[in-house]
Amino acid sequence: MRQIVVISAFCFMIVGDMVGIGAFGGTPIQDAIGGAFDPDASYLTPATTAFSIWSVIYLGLLGYTVWQALPSQRTSERQRVVGWWVALTMVLNGAWLVTVQFAGDGSGAVWATVVVLALLLASLCVAYAMIVRTRQPHDGVVATALLDGATGLHLGWATLATVANVAAALTSTGVESWAAAADPVGVVVIAVVVVIALALAAWSRWSVAPGLAIAWGLVWLAAARLGGDLHSTPIGVSAIVAAVIVVVVPVGIRVLRQFRPVD
Repeated sequence: MRQIVVISAFCFMIVGDMVGIGAFGGTPIQDAIGGAFDPDASYLTPATTAFSIWSVIYLGLLGYTVWQALPSQRTSERQRVVGWWVALTMVLNGAWLVTVQFAGDGSGAVWATVVVLALLLASLCVAYAMIVRTRQPHDGVVATALLDGATGLHLGWATLATVANVAAALTSTGVESWAAAADPVGVVVIAVVVVIALALAAWSRWSVAPGLAIAWGLVWLAAARLGGDLHSTPIGVSAIVAAVIVVVVPVGIRVLRQFRPVD
C-alpha cells in the first residue's frame, strides 16, 4: 500500500506541476494571481531561472519513487517510517501549484498559497527528521542520494520559497509606503534565512543538501535585485554573502570532522 501511495503521490505532483505552469492552457506561475510571483513584483522573489531547481528535485523524487517500489524495499522498516511522509510532501507540492492556478486573483488567493506552502514546509521538516533519525552508518550512495539528497533539496528550496511566498503576499496586499523599508527589512529577513539554514544543517548532522538549495535561491535572488527592474544593492549583496555562508559552514564542518582524532 505504501509503495502504491508513493507512486500515486508522485504522479499527482507531476500533473499538478503541469497544471501549475500552464501546460494545459492556464496561466504561467509568474503571471498568476495578478503577477504576485513575478521576480520584479517583490524584493525577496528570486529570478525565474532559480525555479529550474525543481527539475533536480523532481528527478530525485522520481528516483526515490522507483527505488522504494523495488521488491527489496517492500519490507524495509526505514521505508515504512519515511515513505508516507515523503508521499505527503509530494501531494502538497502539487497542491501548491494547483492552488496558484485556480485560487483566482483576489488578495485571499496569494495567502491561500502561503497556507499550502506552510503545510508543505511542515511536512518536509517531519519527513527530513524521520530520514535523519533512521540513518544508518552502512547507508549506501543510493539511500543517501534519494532520501537525504532529494528531500534535503526539497526542504531547503521550500524554506526559501516560503520566505518569497510570504513576501509576495505582503507586497500584493500591503500598502505602497512599505516599499520604503524594503532594503533594511530584506537584509534582516536574509539574515534570518542564514540562521534557519545553519540550524537545519546542524539538526541534520551537517548535511549539505538543504543549504545547497537555499544558496541556489539566494544567488538568483541577488541576480534579480542587482540586475532586475526592482533594484536593491543591499538585498543583492546580502543574498550573495548569505549564499556563501550557508554552503561553506556545513561543508567546512564536515571536512573538519573527517580529520577529527579518533579515540
